[in-house]
Amino acid sequence: MTSAEGSLEGVGKIKEKIGVLFELLKFRLAALIAFSGAMGYSLGAKEVEFSKMVLFILASIGITGSANIINQILEKDLDKMMKRTASRPIPSGRITKEQAAIWAVILGVTSLFIFISVFNLSTGLISLLSLVLYGFVYTPLKRVGPVAVFVGAFPGAFPPMIGWVAATNHFGLEPGILFAIQFFWQFPHFWAIAWVLDEDYKRAGFKLLPANGLKDLDTTMQIMIYTLFLLPVGWLPYKLGMTGINSAFIATVFGVLFLAQTFHLMRTCTDKTARQLMFGSFIYLPIVQIAFLLDKI
Repeated sequence: MTSAEGSLEGVGKIKEKIGVLFELLKFRLAALIAFSGAMGYSLGAKEVEFSKMVLFILASIGITGSANIINQILEKDLDKMMKRTASRPIPSGRITKEQAAIWAVILGVTSLFIFISVFNLSTGLISLLSLVLYGFVYTPLKRVGPVAVFVGAFPGAFPPMIGWVAATNHFGLEPGILFAIQFFWQFPHFWAIAWVLDEDYKRAGFKLLPANGLKDLDTTMQIMIYTLFLLPVGWLPYKLGMTGINSAFIATVFGVLFLAQTFHLMRTCTDKTARQLMFGSFIYLPIVQIAFLLDKI
């Protein structure tokens, strides 16, 4: 092998390792969470500074990526059992759990430093709580029962609240409402995913569906009840003077459409309908958050 070939091979290995580190982040999920946080930041800020927004998004992706990596380290043996996750970097042997842990620490510490130094201590503390709840509480509870979904809904609903606190350094009803909307949204979202992936989840012993854990009417009833809560809480930003009435109507319309999907699932109890509900959950949240931002007072 010539020196040039050796150099190319070295560059290839470096690129491959960077690709693995990027894959560990679960970037699409981290980006969606960062988007939700950015919406909260934009709603809370009197004036959005581009540089701060960029730093906030990077830190949000970093802290979420760190939590995702902790999840993958703790579930490395379980991931091998599921078709969906068997090819992930750790179970496939493309990176060791020790290397992944170092990457998680780097991401977590860097993100917390940004949150605390650029924004405020409260933002850093809530972000740290979110990481701990997701990585070390929610993750092991997934094999215990649907209580895991309730616990996981807290870090899942923190991003817009973290964004508001980062912009204002203030707790109150406003960030609480942003939290509540995303909190109730978590349940139909999580349970639709758990329904679709139920067979794969059972291989790893995950118990995430509510009620009796079956894909039946009792489960769909609970999904419907949590979705129903989105209708009144969608009006609260308007009632508190955070947004105008137009966004309240948009939240109501999309809340009704989302709720209609849960009724459809109650009638059919099929994987196809659950998948439609899952995609409906992906549509509802960003549209409502963007509506709030465009209608900000």
